[in-house]
Amino acid sequence: MLYINAFLRLATFSFVLGSNTCSQPLPAAPSKKTDTVAVNSTAEKTIIPGADRTELYLNDLKGKNIGMVVNPTSIIGKNKTTTVDSLLKLGIGIKKIFGPEHGFRGNASNGATIGDETDAATGLPVTSLYGKHYKPTPEDLKGLNLLIFDIQDVGTRFYTYISTLHYVMEACAENNIELMVFDRPNPNGFTVDGPILDTAFRSFVGMHPIPITHGMTIGEYAQMINGERWLKKGVQCKLKVIKVANYDHQSSYVLPVNPSPNLNSAQSILLYPSICLFEGTVLSLGRGTMTPFVMVGHPLLKDKYKFSFTPVSIPGMSEDPPQKGNTCYGIDFRNYDASIFKTTGKLNLTWLIDFYKAFPDKKVYFNAYFRKLAGTDKLEEQIKQGKTEDEIRQTWEPGLSKFKVTRAKYLLYQ
Repeated sequence: MLYINAFLRLATFSFVLGSNTCSQPLPAAPSKKTDTVAVNSTAEKTIIPGADRTELYLNDLKGKNIGMVVNPTSIIGKNKTTTVDSLLKLGIGIKKIFGPEHGFRGNASNGATIGDETDAATGLPVTSLYGKHYKPTPEDLKGLNLLIFDIQDVGTRFYTYISTLHYVMEACAENNIELMVFDRPNPNGFTVDGPILDTAFRSFVGMHPIPITHGMTIGEYAQMINGERWLKKGVQCKLKVIKVANYDHQSSYVLPVNPSPNLNSAQSILLYPSICLFEGTVLSLGRGTMTPFVMVGHPLLKDKYKFSFTPVSIPGMSEDPPQKGNTCYGIDFRNYDASIFKTTGKLNLTWLIDFYKAFPDKKVYFNAYFRKLAGTDKLEEQIKQGKTEDEIRQTWEPGLSKFKVTRAKYLLYQ
């Protein structure tokens, strides 16, 4: 999907052996990555996403006019055929496609406005749900009597596909259209952690009172949206979830397709819940390199770190990345042992705290986006006050424990 010219590999990384030297506390060196290549199986049984279990839903699709909310992760089988193409070949009446952030074909940069279009491969109309509106209109849904939601999520509150899910469910409820969710595993399903979102900071990167990592599949999350009556005026949509086979929340799962242009490795997906908070700071997360979300740095940290990288413009990934053209100094997490998140079930706040301590101009460290990502104004203030990670975690209770009790009502995979 990504059209990247060879010159873009000018996004450079320099590696210099040696310890960091500075007068302020610095983040601990990343632990060495062990052989943690995950096998997509549970108890020696292959994990089967809902889309692949066609025997459970094909009869329900026959004779219906269907809209599909899909992106490049919407695939069936080892050949990675899109669910749209596969169902069309089976004679299913797909009439329209709806595309989320990054678009149906997934070649739009993060945050880029996407317009409506006609899909060249199928000739189907594509309605953008990340352009003029997030929510399908009655006109968008005209003539449809079933919507299918088939998108791979990564299990964090600020990953916008669950916000798209919310608006799709709301539109279905208001227009008396059934929604079928092809469920897929959550690669971070073993982690339930973070501050509960304060609805005063509600946005498209955080719509519901949940922690940063919710530990649910997209199907389970849809059930929670319905059950907790989070849709407008408390409406509920007619919902059917096609379950994943042989999956539980401790399963390790490596995505067969990148969920978005800048989450392009298993390592970045596991780091994402902790690393993404840096999007709300002045630091670069490696956008504008071929390995985003596995490195953090800034030009002003030159005297404190040896590792460096230089962001450049990459079409389809990052057109205008933070710190474009500037050499950033920081930490490389590509060899960090990310299996620690499964072991502890916790996010890492130490990196965010220690980079704040190391950064020379603390007045500009945070930006306005941070509070939307954190879902609260408290985390920023706690870091500024010098609170430790343990002290901060204590303030997440009893909200986090209460959420876990609510979450248990909607789990499909015990």
